[in-house]
Amino acid sequence: MPFIPVGDVTESMIAPKICEKFEEFGFSFLRTNPNVRFNNISFEVDIMLENGEKAMLIEAKTKLTLARIDYRLKRLEKMRNYANLHGDKRIFFGAVAGIVVTDEIRDYALSQGFYFIEYAGENFYITSLNGKPKEW
Repeated sequence: MPFIPVGDVTESMIAPKICEKFEEFGFSFLRTNPNVRFNNISFEVDIMLENGEKAMLIEAKTKLTLARIDYRLKRLEKMRNYANLHGDKRIFFGAVAGIVVTDEIRDYALSQGFYFIEYAGENFYITSLNGKPKEW
C-alpha cells in the first residue's frame, strides 16, 4: 500500500466541494487546481481556485499554527508581486484550513484577512471576518 502524506488527506477532504462552498460567498470559480507550484518563485499552493478575475489560494494543514499563517501571509505578498510583474491583474484571496485548530488560531487567521475553513465531522465550514477578507 503506498504511503499517503497526512497533508494530502487534509486537502482531499475539502477539494471536492470547495468551489460549491465558496459560492455562498459570491465566488464562481471555474477550476480547482491541487498542489500548484510556481517554481520560479519557490511557491506552492495546496489548492488554487480560479476564474478569469479572481483566485483563491488555500493552505490546508492537519495542524494549523500561527507560524504557518504568518508564512502564508508572506507567500501571498510574494505571489502578488510576481503577478504584478507578469501582468496578472486577478485579485488574490487567501484561505487556511486545519483539522487541529484552536480558537486563537481561528481568530488570528480571520484577523489577517483569511477565509477560515474548519472541519466538523464529515463536513467543513468557511468563515470570514465580517465578510471582508483581505485582497492581494
